[in-house]
Amino acid sequence: MRAGQNEQRALGFWACSALVVGNTIGMGIFLLPVALAPYGLNALSAWGVTILGCTLVAGVFARLARSFPQDDGPYGYVQRAFGEGVAFMVLWCYWISVWLTNATLAVGIVSYLTILVPALGASSWLSAPIALAVLWIFVLINLRGIRTAAWVQMVITALKLVPQFAILLLGAWQLAVHPAVYAAHVPANPASLHEVMAASAIALFAMLGVECATIPAGKVRDPARTIPLATIVGTLMTGLVYLGISAVAIFLIPQRELAASSAPFADLFGRFLGAQYGQLVGAFVIVSAIGCLNGWTLIAGELTQTFAARGRLPRILARANSRAAPAHALVLTGVLASVMLLMSYSGSLAGAFTFLSIVVAAACLPLYFACSLAVLVLRRRGAAGPSGLRTLLGPGVALLATAYCVFVVVGMGAKPLFWAIALALAGAPFYLLSAFARRWQPEVR
Repeated sequence: MRAGQNEQRALGFWACSALVVGNTIGMGIFLLPVALAPYGLNALSAWGVTILGCTLVAGVFARLARSFPQDDGPYGYVQRAFGEGVAFMVLWCYWISVWLTNATLAVGIVSYLTILVPALGASSWLSAPIALAVLWIFVLINLRGIRTAAWVQMVITALKLVPQFAILLLGAWQLAVHPAVYAAHVPANPASLHEVMAASAIALFAMLGVECATIPAGKVRDPARTIPLATIVGTLMTGLVYLGISAVAIFLIPQRELAASSAPFADLFGRFLGAQYGQLVGAFVIVSAIGCLNGWTLIAGELTQTFAARGRLPRILARANSRAAPAHALVLTGVLASVMLLMSYSGSLAGAFTFLSIVVAAACLPLYFACSLAVLVLRRRGAAGPSGLRTLLGPGVALLATAYCVFVVVGMGAKPLFWAIALALAGAPFYLLSAFARRWQPEVR
């Protein structure tokens, strides 16, 4: 029991910042340049819009966390504003997006492993078991408790910044020594609002995670201060890194080659420094994705436990092991991610990654919408605390964040929106069943 007690309030500023940075900087930034290549320089404009929009969304989460530190993260915020039913549907979509993210990351890890082991690229029967093994390794790590998972997250977050800075240094070196190379492969796409909107919808996947410090709110020390600060610092740091390394890829790799690459940044280093450096970068990218997978596995367990503690999923999922880890919840989300991972391997690695990334982004948007609107609703009701939503900054940020969400929905088109609606409706039977069941079952404490 003592080990479980020691796990409570185990997350401080650095652990929460590592959770935001570690969960946001994962595999998306290393593979999305391939999906964004057809948009040319419009992709850079899309990154600018995405970074600004996600910073606004991060501001929304920071303000809600500061105003309601006693709440158990986004579920509590949305419930305050819109009631239990809306909170369930919104967080249900987000919950699905979390374990889908784990499947996506495992696919991406294997994609970069093809740099080190080329046979994996043409052998899905071999790559799928490897992806499954990676997925379950981090389920096992998280079963050892949130303190262990947090330390792993901080160490890997530090390691994952190595390839980011290496890419920026390579770009700066080429600009200083051979500036003409930046003009040699400029994409010919004309400026297009339509392309910026479409590219922004794709780029959003790489920025998902700005909300991660709020999910395990019950295990954060001084949440009113720690969560907002970690959320904003982590988001801004991530955004600046993304903008820089995306520009390097777009200018230094010809558009057609970039669109056909399975590991663009490894190809970038191979082009300018030699194949062995490309393999080294590929190895660090794998480390980056592994850290992201660890963080999202933690989030999947915590969120599932929150649902179960509120009586919206079977009560057994709320139980913790001797290390205060939500063991049954972690195993369930691992199984669900495994099923989706195996289903995605019907096509190519790049196709599987692109498909899953769009579905994940669509499933996250209801949470971003709801929390942005929650700031406005709670302020109108006068329900915010003295440090919270009554300043002009709060509703201004919330309005702009809501506008960004609308912008992304339009850019996504009808198909991802259909996925989001379908995911929400899939949760309705669980909500109705739990509404009946919870009348006869005691609350989990």
